[in-house]
Amino acid sequence: MSHDRITVLENGQPLSFDVAMLMAYHGGGFPGGVVHGLKAMQAGFAALGTGPLPRRDIHVLTAFAGPGGRDAVECVTRALTDGRYQVDRSLGGKDVISEPPGPYLWRFTLSDTTVEVTIRPGHVLPEFVSLGAMKERSTAQDARLEHLKHEMAQRLLPLRAYEIYQTRRLQARRS
Repeated sequence: MSHDRITVLENGQPLSFDVAMLMAYHGGGFPGGVVHGLKAMQAGFAALGTGPLPRRDIHVLTAFAGPGGRDAVECVTRALTDGRYQVDRSLGGKDVISEPPGPYLWRFTLSDTTVEVTIRPGHVLPEFVSLGAMKERSTAQDARLEHLKHEMAQRLLPLRAYEIYQTRRLQARRS
């Protein structure tokens, strides 16, 4: 699997997206979030099946409310448009440093199988979390936060999804 690409099925045909396509769809404001969305999907989809998954059958429940991750997942799965995407911030902790995994928690469901994808420690810098949590930032702090968004995307993109995210299969609910 390519580090910067993901493939799903649309009407039985492979449909591939690379990070440049996801960034273009998103618009570029939150590149770290786009890469997190991509890596979470790569990890989760690999745990759900051995080949490309049918994009319109994937349901997403996440604590990650950021627009970059949302747009990456939407571009690939169309889950938001089709009503299969839900954000529940209560699934994660306050932040990834003090309450891991913070918002970096994703649940992908295909048929009766759900996998939970959570970030491994050390991939989100404490400085990024503290700057992002500030209600008011100086111009210099805003510039630093923008730098850190891009730094995170560039640092994580070459890594394999399983180096960033761990997966676990959740128990199926019984009726």
